[in-house]
Amino acid sequence: MKKFISVMLSCLIVFCTLLIPCEATADAATFNVDFQLNSKSVYLENLDTGTVVFQKEADARRFPASTTKIMTYIITAEHISDFKNTYVTVKENVLHKLDGTGSSVAGLEGGERLSIYQLLCCLMIPSGNDAALILADYIGGGDISKFVDLMNQKAQELGCTGTHFANPHGLNDPNHYTTVTDMGKIAKYALSMPDFVEISNMTGSDCLGEDRYLITTNYMIDENRGGEYYYEYASGIKTGSTGNDSGYCLVSTASKDGYTYLCVAYGAPYEDKNGEPYENGAMIDSVNLYEWAFDNLSIKTILDKNDLVKEIRINYAWNKDTIQLIPASGYTEIMPDDVELESIDRTFNVPEDIDAPVKEGDKVGTVTLSYANQKLATIDLLAGESVDRSDLLTAADGLKTIASSRWFLITVAVVGILIIIYIIVVGVYKRRKRTHRPVKKYRKF
Repeated sequence: MKKFISVMLSCLIVFCTLLIPCEATADAATFNVDFQLNSKSVYLENLDTGTVVFQKEADARRFPASTTKIMTYIITAEHISDFKNTYVTVKENVLHKLDGTGSSVAGLEGGERLSIYQLLCCLMIPSGNDAALILADYIGGGDISKFVDLMNQKAQELGCTGTHFANPHGLNDPNHYTTVTDMGKIAKYALSMPDFVEISNMTGSDCLGEDRYLITTNYMIDENRGGEYYYEYASGIKTGSTGNDSGYCLVSTASKDGYTYLCVAYGAPYEDKNGEPYENGAMIDSVNLYEWAFDNLSIKTILDKNDLVKEIRINYAWNKDTIQLIPASGYTEIMPDDVELESIDRTFNVPEDIDAPVKEGDKVGTVTLSYANQKLATIDLLAGESVDRSDLLTAADGLKTIASSRWFLITVAVVGILIIIYIIVVGVYKRRKRTHRPVKKYRKF
């Protein structure tokens, strides 16, 4: 009988061991304008927030004309550290490369020695193609194509995906093109170059002498010569046009009331069928876009760093059922003045609940902000406080989980059956023992 019971208990232990698990388990918002544009492609960015607030055919390839010289300035600035004390001799044969092109020039003369600073003024103020070639020849070591290679390498470094340069001045070439989006990246980078803001905003310069005075081609910044194009809030940067091929082009910035914008306008009509020139639509568009932005847009705080933006359940915490989530950082955005914060959509990517312990600052999920079906940003959501784990609640939950599991119920049933079998077997064994008990015989006296 003892052997039988031992076998039964061993089977029970093995069965339960098989049933019970070995381990317990507990990635830009743009807005609409209310006026017609002359330019084929437009890009308008708020430089305070980096938000592109308006764009039109922003990734279409366009001839950049003399706005190319912005990249020419960048390559020069990255290879020459001392503008005013580095001198270059103007080569006559390099100047002759422009013969017959009808190029805009600064009037450089073969054999004269000029500083890099003077050449940069000649490049940017009167849009001198001669200055562009002299700089490219000097930095390219006598090979202008090497300079152009540097331009294309820099464009790739800046993340330009629709740009290829074929020369340093901007004369038309089938392999010379960019997009307003790419030129926006190039121009923003150029604003960090030494003396770029100063030189690109000059309306004139006597750096070659009084008799060779340089005059800007950018009427938007020239109060005396700009006429109807003059815009008091504008600053720089570069004009461009190669006739009807490129149309009027302009890269500029404007600042007003604490806001600064960068505008790139390409492809405004140049002249009609009779050869009569149109108004400079690139300048007109730029001014209208700046005024629209200054009048209608402002920076709004969409999320404050201390905002409690979401509440979710927390498990295994003593006397606490929920935990607050806060943004990892505040978020501000340039938005139309009439936009209410309630109209900013919030899409949460968070679990329904989390398990304690949780440390303050732990990432729990994200929230994606959007407006008018345009994604603004995705912000990490963090635990707003630290919460310890309750061992008692953890143990109780573990027991509850085990007790309600299918395998546990099967195990209990099996154990119950085995106990019943055991009781029956023991009862049968006892009855058999009583039945076979020998009868005692008594002597008679």
